[in-house]
Amino acid sequence: MTEPIVRVDDAVVRFGEARAVDGVSLEVRAGEVLALVGESGSGKTTLIRAIQGLQRLTSGTVTFASGDGRRSRHGVQMVFQDPMGALNPRHTVAQIVAEGPRIRRERGDVDEKVARALGRAGLRPPQRFMPLFPHEISGGQRQRVVIAGAMVMDPVLLLADEPVASLDASVRGEILALLRSLVDDEGLAIVAVTHDLGLAWNIADRIVESGTAEQVLGDPQHPYTRALLSVVPEMHHLEQQVLRGETPDPRRIPQGCRFHPRCPVVASGEAERLGIIDQCRGTDVALTERADGHLAACHLPVRRN
Repeated sequence: MTEPIVRVDDAVVRFGEARAVDGVSLEVRAGEVLALVGESGSGKTTLIRAIQGLQRLTSGTVTFASGDGRRSRHGVQMVFQDPMGALNPRHTVAQIVAEGPRIRRERGDVDEKVARALGRAGLRPPQRFMPLFPHEISGGQRQRVVIAGAMVMDPVLLLADEPVASLDASVRGEILALLRSLVDDEGLAIVAVTHDLGLAWNIADRIVESGTAEQVLGDPQHPYTRALLSVVPEMHHLEQQVLRGETPDPRRIPQGCRFHPRCPVVASGEAERLGIIDQCRGTDVALTERADGHLAACHLPVRRN
C-alpha cells in the first residue's frame, strides 16, 4: 500500500469553548476519493481548511508525505462549492486560472499552463474560454474554471467542499465524472465534503465511517450512517429514520458517544437492552474495526446485513 499523501491524527479545532472538530483521524492516498459525509455544522469544512493550512489546529497533527508541511501544501488545492463566489467577476478566465502560477512566480509560458489546465477541466478549446468573464459562461463551466485554477498548480490532492451543491442537477453528473477522471487518469487524490450520501456513492472509494464505499453504503455499521443512508432513494432495504434534534452545541459536546442524544438505538431502548447504554452516555469511543478494513466509532456489537 502506498504511503499516504496526508495523514490527520487526532485533529481538534476549538473556537473558544466550541469544538468544531473533535479528534478526527484519517489518511488519504494517491488515486482515491475519500468522502467526508455529515450534516451542516458537523465540522467538515473546518477540517479540510485545517488540512489546507487555512485553519490552525488546536491540537493534533496534519502530516504530508514529504514531512515538510509548508512545501507540501502547495500540492493541495481547494475546490469551493460556489463557483461564482470563488471567481473574481472583473477578471477573465485566463487571468483567474493564471493567478496561482503568477503568485508563485513560476517560470515558463503561463498562458500555455492555463490552456492545458482548462483542457484538463473539460473546457475545450481553451482559447475560446480564456477571454471570457465569469458572467459570460454557465454555472457548470464556472465550476470547471475553479477546477482548472486548482489543476494549473499540478496538485496531488484536491479538497472539494460540496463541489456540485450549487449546480443544476443536469450538470452535477458531468462535474462528478470530471473529478473521478482526474483521480482515475491522473492519480490525484480527492477529499470530497458532502452532506449527500448519494453523491458519495457515485464518486467515493472510501467514506468516513471508514471503509470502502461498498462496505459503508452496503453494510453501514454506525446508526448515524444508517440514518443518513435511509433517506437515499436507492436504499430500499433500510427503514427510513428521521433524526430528531440538532447537531450538538459545539460549546457543550455530550459525554460518551457524541451522537447518543439523537441516536435511534438509544431512543428505541435497544442500547439499554444490549447493556451498552452507560457506555453510549459516558465512554468515549474510537474507530474500531468491524470487518476487514471497515471501521466505525460505535459501542454497538458488530452487526451484519
